Amino acid sequence: MDAVQAANAGHPGTAMALAPVAYLLYRDVMRHNPADPAWPDRDRFILSAGHASMLQYAALHLSGYDLPLDELRRFRQWGSATPGHPELGHAPGVETTTGPLGQGFANGVGLALAERFLAERWNRPHHEVVGRRVYAICSDGDLMEGVAQEAASIAGHLGLGGLVYVYDDNRITIDGATTLTYDTEDKGARFEAYGWHVQHVDDSEDLDALRAALAVAAAEESRPSLIVLRTHIAYPAPHAVDTSKAHGAPLGEAEVRAAKEAMGVDPDLTFHVPDEVYAHMSAARERGAAAQAEWAERLAGWREAFPELAADREAAYRRRPRNGWLEALPSFPAGKELATREAGGAIMQALKPFTPTMVGGAADLAESTKTEFEGAGVFSATHAGRNIAFGIREHAMGAIVNGIALEPAMLKPYGSTFLIFSDYMRPAVRLSALMGLETLWVWTHDSVALGEDGPTHQPVEHHAALRAIPNLWYVRPADANETVLAWRLALERRGGPVALALTRQKVPTFDRSEVAPAEGALRGGYTLWQSGEGEPDVILVATGSEVALALEAARRLDANARVVSLPCWELFAEQPDEYRDDVLPPEVRARLSVEAGISLGWERWVGDSGDCVSIERFGASAPGPTILAELGFTVEAVAARAAALLERVS
Repeated sequence: MDAVQAANAGHPGTAMALAPVAYLLYRDVMRHNPADPAWPDRDRFILSAGHASMLQYAALHLSGYDLPLDELRRFRQWGSATPGHPELGHAPGVETTTGPLGQGFANGVGLALAERFLAERWNRPHHEVVGRRVYAICSDGDLMEGVAQEAASIAGHLGLGGLVYVYDDNRITIDGATTLTYDTEDKGARFEAYGWHVQHVDDSEDLDALRAALAVAAAEESRPSLIVLRTHIAYPAPHAVDTSKAHGAPLGEAEVRAAKEAMGVDPDLTFHVPDEVYAHMSAARERGAAAQAEWAERLAGWREAFPELAADREAAYRRRPRNGWLEALPSFPAGKELATREAGGAIMQALKPFTPTMVGGAADLAESTKTEFEGAGVFSATHAGRNIAFGIREHAMGAIVNGIALEPAMLKPYGSTFLIFSDYMRPAVRLSALMGLETLWVWTHDSVALGEDGPTHQPVEHHAALRAIPNLWYVRPADANETVLAWRLALERRGGPVALALTRQKVPTFDRSEVAPAEGALRGGYTLWQSGEGEPDVILVATGSEVALALEAARRLDANARVVSLPCWELFAEQPDEYRDDVLPPEVRARLSVEAGISLGWERWVGDSGDCVSIERFGASAPGPTILAELGFTVEAVAARAAALLERVS
């Protein structure tokens, strides 16, 4: 109450109502050590109802994490460790960034998937070193969101025991009581239909009933668990309780005072924690230290008994491909036409032995996206294979992959679908960039050239839309060998996600004796070819499948023409000015971009005098070559545009 009041912003009611849950979880239930928030076998806690962030901050502070009371006083202020919604990397003990409802719910499913995968890989009879659980608090809003419904469905299908979610059934949303939108369905019955174990606790203040329910849920190993907990928002504030106003606004000084009086707390004190409360909560630190010490002893015995597994575990936590992976990358011969999605599939098979903790899958499109580790098994209720069949659940797939990436032993988890359906994934993709997660997004069928499926399946605005996300590297390789380098970039990048945009249609594999080596792609962009020496007269800049088109058009020009392949704008922008100016000399004003998408953003590279061969409309249902020809993506049309541009700016 004090923190929200001081910030004059926040969501006090939910945090107040759920205080008993947080108290039990942090003090008595979860295996966690406030002195070592990164302990690998700790239980994880996710506040999917991220608007109640003060609940988590208070619990972290009271249980002994390095989150001083002064940081709670700075709630929602610039540079504080206590932002309005929990953010990964700000406060110790915060496991993921939440706020967009449903995302944390699905992140927890990803963490549970990772836990099961590592447990199957490393645990042995009488030697268990992976045994953590995932606890989460979710709200009405979480359960209404489609991403949570998708994630709940797959969690039940996979029988993810050790997943313990508490549903805050306070029957209030911002707009009013849930009778407006959400009282016709039986939430518990819905989750039972998903395959979850469901319990009901009728009073959030009944600690004994809640403790018992948490114990039963934690013991459930074959199904995820949901505890439907009846709460009263803003309890015990006498006038704000059970009101929608308590959801998203400070209570006001008078109501804060009244609530403190109802609890028997001195209303004149703010941010006051009695010493006896700290003493009582110190049990969390004592329990955590003992639990970690016991686990460390087990780990030492396991290492002695299974040295090869111990070496595998140490290698996994380095989050790098195993030695020899660079040498194993394939090289594709010149002349053969190959779709970059097919090249990507071959690259994955080459990488398979060197990336044993890399898992992922497609949204019912593995055959089309070519994103399967052949022979590595399918993740199921009985076996933790490397290939996850996400089903037609793109949104949950993105958020689940983010959850897997939150486990440090997992290498570059990936999710795949057609580029058009990245729209269904965008909230999760954005959060992967915001958190700096090392996820990999593989999107195929990356332009109108996919053909007959028509404009509903043909991405046009997507290149620009995805490049607009800060900290996301969007890579669109030109041929099979650039695709090799794109995968290398994806595996080597630190501090953020990488997205690969790959073709359905076949594209030429360049003869690298006639054009520059593909390794130039490792800098985001490079000069592929130039017809003459010195400064060019005109530059054609292209990405993906349009690079070959630009190259053929440039060869027809009666000018000193340069072709630049620019597969990753973000990486190219990070290069030194000298390199960028060498590839795109500022003096050369005749610059033509060639990309099968909208032109938005290309002005950065072609300048005020440049021009764009682009698509400023939706596509059409027809064979791919016909669409490209009708929309101006032919050698003749591009060469004519380049010649006209050169004449205009000369």
